[in-house]
Amino acid sequence: MRYLLIGLLAFLASSPQANDASKNMNTQQSTLFDFTTPEDVQFWQIVNDSVMGGRSLSTMTSQLNSTAIFKGTISLENNGGFASIRTMPLPYKLLGYAGFLFRVKGDGKPYQFRLRTGNRFDGIAYSYQFATEADEWIDVTIPFTEFVPVFRGRILNNVAPIAPEEIQQLGFLVTHKKADEFQLEIDWIKAYQK
Repeated sequence: MRYLLIGLLAFLASSPQANDASKNMNTQQSTLFDFTTPEDVQFWQIVNDSVMGGRSLSTMTSQLNSTAIFKGTISLENNGGFASIRTMPLPYKLLGYAGFLFRVKGDGKPYQFRLRTGNRFDGIAYSYQFATEADEWIDVTIPFTEFVPVFRGRILNNVAPIAPEEIQQLGFLVTHKKADEFQLEIDWIKAYQK
């Protein structure tokens, strides 16, 4: 298992996603994920409220139409109430970029797009909440200046704005105040320049 994890981390570090942004600085957008291969989903991991004793469940799967689906069930048992996915840590090299844009098809519920600047599992995240329309594809554009620093659901003050060159993790999070099912289909994720 240890060697498998080391091999996967080495693969991630040399992946096109890790280097795509830095190689395409002369374009206005850089595709970080387009889910055209099942391997794109392997960059993502599930992080649900089970890390705190909760019972929410989720999965992320690749689809034949070159999308990924993040879906599951939110449970409020044991003080739970959230499900999330995030990439494994790797440098995205986004110096000179102004924000993210992505295309998703949701279920009418709100979701959060989250960024982390370190390789730690826990710590400060930068969050942006967006609405979805049930069964409709939408494009979401988020300048880095719109991300709010949070820690375990609390908004933080006196925290420096996000530094694009330090971003190492991307993710989606869903949280509700009631038990419910959810589904978010992801077509692609890009970074855009100023």
